[in-house]
Amino acid sequence: MGTSKKGQFCAAVSANRQIGRRCYRLSLAFEGTGAKAFGELLPGQFAEVDLSEVALPVMEKIPQDLRDASKREIILRRPFSFCDVTVQRNKTIAEILYCVVGPASLRMTTLSAGDSVSVIGPLGNGFSMPKGKKTALLLAGGMGAPPLLHLAKVIRRDYPKIECVAFAGAKTKEELPFKLRLDKASIKSGLVLDEFAKYKIKSFVSTDDGSAGYTGFVTDCLVQWLDECGLKEKDLIIYGCGPEAMLARAAEIADERKIDCQVSMEQMMACGIGLCQSCAVECKTDGSGETIYKMCCKDGPVFDSRELVFKK
Repeated sequence: MGTSKKGQFCAAVSANRQIGRRCYRLSLAFEGTGAKAFGELLPGQFAEVDLSEVALPVMEKIPQDLRDASKREIILRRPFSFCDVTVQRNKTIAEILYCVVGPASLRMTTLSAGDSVSVIGPLGNGFSMPKGKKTALLLAGGMGAPPLLHLAKVIRRDYPKIECVAFAGAKTKEELPFKLRLDKASIKSGLVLDEFAKYKIKSFVSTDDGSAGYTGFVTDCLVQWLDECGLKEKDLIIYGCGPEAMLARAAEIADERKIDCQVSMEQMMACGIGLCQSCAVECKTDGSGETIYKMCCKDGPVFDSRELVFKK
């Protein structure tokens, strides 16, 4: 996995598809130096997108719970990771999987082919693959899916001998940002999530309410799989992205079982380069009980789980 040089680039929207009740997939095309920079983007890195000039949808298309918030002015850029990156001859297509949760993401839904947006990136540090690993466990909670989808593609391309297993959790079936394969053949083969199935990666689904797959937290589903898999802990690595409570539990599981674990923290990163210090995360220091603060945008967003101090 290489590294990329960040910059401010103009990206052209090539598609913006609705894939769920509030989930969308935005495709951005970069050319020139932007194509080179984003062509080298690591899974887990992110970009800051300027949405200040993007229009709101017509009133009847604004969800009732967002109508008041939608009136807010968008001043700061918004951080987004990427679910896929495709390098073509003279351009790079980078895709963002997003959910409409506030005034900025609401505006994103009005972007259409031919529009352009200002993007700063690639930013931060992405996932890495330590030597000696044989199985990668991809743990996605809610909208933590994007960087893990990108990671799945890169592992299949660059580390074809490493097995992958994906675990995706959400409160309900409707909140899963994936297309479910519910036919008998897919269920029998374990290829139940379309986005991972295209890479021949088996997947497990969990929902809090039991509307799809395992009933309960995705981390409990992971524990059950670890208890039954029969694999050596030193051969495994866990990659996680999602709510902090989920990541804290994943870190706990990894520590208990002596499994390497990397997690992507979901902080609000206003500037993306460590200046505003709004995304500080508490981290341990080697050999002492003291802690320090690091910037999620600059030092992360991907951290070794053993380094982090999670909130109780």
